[in-house]
Amino acid sequence: MLLVPTLIGKSMALEPLTIEHVPDLVAAASQDRSTFGFTVVPDGIEEMTGYVQTLLSGHQVGQDIPFVQRRVNADSSLGDVVGCTRFMNILFPLGRTVNGVSVPDEIEIGGTWLAKSAQRTSVNTEAKLLLMTHAFDTWGVQRVAICTDERNEQSRRAIERIGGVFEGVLRSDRPSWVPSEKGLLRNTAVYSVVSAEWPQVKSRLTTILSASSF
Repeated sequence: MLLVPTLIGKSMALEPLTIEHVPDLVAAASQDRSTFGFTVVPDGIEEMTGYVQTLLSGHQVGQDIPFVQRRVNADSSLGDVVGCTRFMNILFPLGRTVNGVSVPDEIEIGGTWLAKSAQRTSVNTEAKLLLMTHAFDTWGVQRVAICTDERNEQSRRAIERIGGVFEGVLRSDRPSWVPSEKGLLRNTAVYSVVSAEWPQVKSRLTTILSASSF
C-alpha cells in the first residue's frame, strides 16, 4: 500500500483522508450544492460517512490514495477543509521499486470536488501541482491522467489551464453523476501530462501561482 505524507503548499494542503474528516467535509459540501452538477459530492453525515469509508477501503487494497483539500492560513497553520481529491487508477506495468517499495508508472488524479468558496481560486491549481510533483518527482511516473465528464466545460478548461493535453473521449466509459442519469454511463474526456512535458508544466504552474493573489 502506497503511503503519502501531507503535501503542503502556499495556499492549500493535501492531507490523507480519515474518517475524522467527515464533519468538515459535510460543511464544505453544503455551501452551494448547485455547483456539483457533474461530480459526486455526498450530502449529509450518512452519505459522507459511506463515501469516506469507500475511499478508505479502496486505499487499503491499493486502488485509491484519497486526500482532503485544506486551506493554509497566513500564519502557515492548516485551515478549513474545502474538498476532496485523490490518486486513482494506479498502475504498475514496469514493476519498479524505490527503496524497496513498488511505485506506479501511471496514475490518474480524479474524484476532485471543491466547496463553492474554493472554486475559481488558486486551490485547484496548487493541488494539481502538489499531486503531480509527488507523482513525477517522487515516484517517477511516466503519465498522469486527468479525466472529466465530456460535457463539463468548467472542468475541461481548468484541466487545459494547468497543462493537460487532450487525448480523446471514451464513450459510455464511467457512471454519470448527473442525478437524472442514474444507471447510465457518461462519455469521459481524457487529458494527460507525460514525463517529457512535466518540467514545462511544473514551471507554468509555479509561475501562475507566483502571480496569484490566492
